[in-house]
Amino acid sequence: MGVTRQKHAKKIMGFYKNNFQFREPFQVLLDGTFCQAALRNKIQIREQLPGYLGGAAQLCTTRCVIKELESLGKALYGAKLIAQRFQVRSCSHHKNPVSGSTCLLSMIEDGNPHHFFIATQDQELSNKVKRKPGIPLLFIIQNTMVLDKPSPKSLAFVQKLQTNQLVPEYQKQSIVELKEKEGLVKQEGEKRRKRKRAGGPNPLSCLKKKKKKTQEGQEPSAEKKKRRKRKRNR
Repeated sequence: MGVTRQKHAKKIMGFYKNNFQFREPFQVLLDGTFCQAALRNKIQIREQLPGYLGGAAQLCTTRCVIKELESLGKALYGAKLIAQRFQVRSCSHHKNPVSGSTCLLSMIEDGNPHHFFIATQDQELSNKVKRKPGIPLLFIIQNTMVLDKPSPKSLAFVQKLQTNQLVPEYQKQSIVELKEKEGLVKQEGEKRRKRKRAGGPNPLSCLKKKKKKTQEGQEPSAEKKKRRKRKRNR
């Protein structure tokens, strides 16, 4: 194993460990194309892969991958024998098996919660995997296993994390638990008390009182009327 290739793998593994919480034992999902390439190039996957990744690895596949290899007959009989040695992970296609690539894509949905690596030689599957952040991709070149560099999607995801534009689910849960511990989260059903606002004066009290007419004020006008009548009589 070349020193340069080992350093390359170590750097990439550091990226996934620090940003996507990958831990040992590393879960590696293999399809039929990868098993066939390993057989053709005489690669001992179980022995060589842990050393390349720098830690214990669990090699696994799905029923759909094995069914697909069985359907392809003698040409991929050796690849089928290799795949059958690995742990079989449960998928959602028990009654209706699908193609190996479709099955592996379904295993990494919802943010790849089981932290799977994908090992494949299928270019179309590889391109689809690269559209999802946080999924390491393994393939074989000649007689060498290669861990692909992080995809642009993974790099963009990490950049958002570093600029606090995106908080991963596990961190959100930690924040909620911390708030509950400190008593900062209000219990359900608790209502805020409304503060009474200082009211202004009663508008009715601001109205000017009407002055009552006094009898004294009415008498002078009555006297004037009487005088006018007397003058006319004269």
